[in-house]
Parts: sequence; structure tokens; C-alpha cells
Amino acid sequence: MLHCSLLKPMLLRNSVSTLLCRPQSRLLHSSRVVCCHSKTNSEAKYKDPFKLGSSDLKNLYEDIKKELFMATQELREMCEYYFDGKGKALRPMLVVLMARACNIHYNNCREVQPQQRSIAVIAEMIHTASLVHDDVIDGSDARRGKKTVNQIWGERQAVLAGDYILSAASVALARIGNATVISVLSQVIEDLVRGEFLQLGSKENENERFAHYLEKTFKKTASLIANSCKAVSILACPDPKVHEIAYQYGKNIGIAFQLIDDVLDFTSCADQLGKPAAADLKLGLATGPVLFACQQFPELNAMIMRRFSSPGDVERAWQYVQESNGVHQTTYLAQRYCSEAIREISKLQPSPERDALIQLTETVLTRDK
Repeated sequence: MLHCSLLKPMLLRNSVSTLLCRPQSRLLHSSRVVCCHSKTNSEAKYKDPFKLGSSDLKNLYEDIKKELFMATQELREMCEYYFDGKGKALRPMLVVLMARACNIHYNNCREVQPQQRSIAVIAEMIHTASLVHDDVIDGSDARRGKKTVNQIWGERQAVLAGDYILSAASVALARIGNATVISVLSQVIEDLVRGEFLQLGSKENENERFAHYLEKTFKKTASLIANSCKAVSILACPDPKVHEIAYQYGKNIGIAFQLIDDVLDFTSCADQLGKPAAADLKLGLATGPVLFACQQFPELNAMIMRRFSSPGDVERAWQYVQESNGVHQTTYLAQRYCSEAIREISKLQPSPERDALIQLTETVLTRDK
């Protein structure tokens, strides 16, 4: 683990002081009566969190395609393009594991409710719709190792495909019939739009940039995970403390996920990422590694304000990041967010699912694509 001295600069202290300075809280344990007969103790060992939740996600993509079935053939092909079952489905996995962990905590029941599983489906649909729209905004031609929807069908069609996926997700959400859950997940769509607007702008004040970056990161990436986890906890039990635990876990692991994603833009090759390397710099975006590198190379500040638009900016910025501690500092910050996620989820009753959610923080930190 990197030394805490990396966090001394005032820029980072202002941005994450709340994260690093919270006191440890006592574990919250429920004494609810048993309503199911499944064993819930951690004696039911697991090897892989994805295997533990796989039964709940069986036929996930087939169910998503059913939600999209009413579209015309061409629109359906565009909408189904990314639902090819080749990804790890991290967000749905987090959702079903959180559902089980909360169910066990409240009434010792491991079974995932049908409405909770619907949240996993909806989360993946919202996420994928945002990818389709992002690719149009960014003019991307590669996603997950293949051509983007806009590259194959055109930008106008891609926008409509993303809109249709969102509308289908909204219909599925309405069927759940829980007003609080609908409100929580509707917030995600607002956050996605606000996050995109934040990404379009740059802060002239250097001390405000990191806070701006973390806010954008939350809205574009972590809000979906945080609010999806909160939604299944609401369906699990009425305890607001549990809802907050689920939300905070999702928020912290979601931010860590994006921080590592930003690191990989500087450390992984295009084949690993499934998209061009240095993509963020080419889009004019200053992510964590660049912002940290500014502390050692102040000349980056001018490049950030002109969004790396001058000839040679991308190459020079890349080199500055490689010569700085930016990647290490961003990775360390991701570790701190994962530590906070672990602290939150550890408040729930012990269970294989809770332990799997802890294990997934390691997966987030060590992934290479």
C-alpha cells in the first residue's frame, strides 16, 4: 500500500477528507426471526463471487431482450448489440449479492425476490443505454473489443437505440410498483445527464478540479451502483440504516471502479481495454492520474484548460503522467474508497454474500480491463 504522505497535498485533502476521517461505526446486527430455511452462515464457503450470484443471473440477457422485444427488427438489433453475454455483468452481480446480503441481515432469508432481480436487469439496461449515448457524444468507434453502435448504424440511430433501452428500463421499473424504489432509480438517469454536463466543462481553479472530477465520477458511474444497491435494500427491509449501508457500499466501490478505469487508460494496451488507449486524453478529459501529475508538472494545467487540443498535448500529457506518481496516487485513492466500502458492508450480518461483496472490492482493484 502506498504511504499516506501521498494524500498530503491540499487538493486531495479537501476532496476526500470526509472519506478518510470518518470514525469506525459499530456493526449493525438484526435479530429478526427466521422466515426461510436456507443456511446463511459463512460456513457456506465460496470461491468466486460471480459463481455465488450466477444462479440469480441465469438468463439475464434473455430477459433483457424480452424487455426490448416490441422494437422493430433494426432497432432491436441495435438495442441488443451489447447484450451479448460476453461481459462479467458486474453491476447486476453486485445488485443480486447485495439483495441476498440484505435479506439475510433482516430475516435470515437468502432468496432473491423477483422484484430485486428486476433491479439487476434494469441496472444493466440503464448502464448499457448510457454506453450507447456516451459513444455518440465521444465519437467512439470501439467498445468491448468491437465496433460501436454508432459506428455500424450511425449516430442518429444510436441515439434512438439508447433512448429506447432507457424507455424499456423505465417501463420495467414502473412494473415494480414501489414508489420509493422508482424515485431512487430515477435519480440515476438525472445523475447520468448531470455527469455528462460536468464532463463537458473544466474548472479554472486548480483546487476545485479534483472535487469536480470526483462529482462527475459519482454521477456518471457510481450513482447507478449506489442507487441500485439501495433499491434492493429497500425491497429487503424497512430499516433506513441498512439502506444507507447499501448505498454507501455501492457509492464507494463505484467510485473506486472508475478510478481504476482511469488508471487503466494509462497502463493497459488497447487490446486489453477493448477501446483505444489514452482515450480520455484524446477526448480532452483530465482524469485522476493527470490531476495528480499536475502537482509535479504544473505545465499540465494549461493543457487541461485547453483540453489537450494543441498539437503534441496528448503525447506530452501522457509522458508527464508516466513520469509522475499520478497512477500510483489514483490507485491508492481507489484503495481508500474500497476500504470505505468494506467498512460499510461489514456492518451487515456475516454471510457468504456479504463476504463476496468484500471480495469484489479486490476484483475492482486488480482488474486489467
